[in-house]
Amino acid sequence: MAVPKRKSSRSRTRHRRATWKAKLPQINKQIVNGRVVYSVSHRADDNGRYNDRQVLDL
Repeated sequence: MAVPKRKSSRSRTRHRRATWKAKLPQINKQIVNGRVVYSVSHRADDNGRYNDRQVLDL
């Protein structure tokens, strides 16, 4: 196992940890039949349709 030659400073440790974080999913807002619907992009809907094509047999 690799062992560090020198002690890492607080600044370096915190900088490294600060860059590792989770991202929020990108949510699209659509208006369907007069109401607002939120959906995650590039996913098939409940009927198995994606981009106005049937992609899943349900």
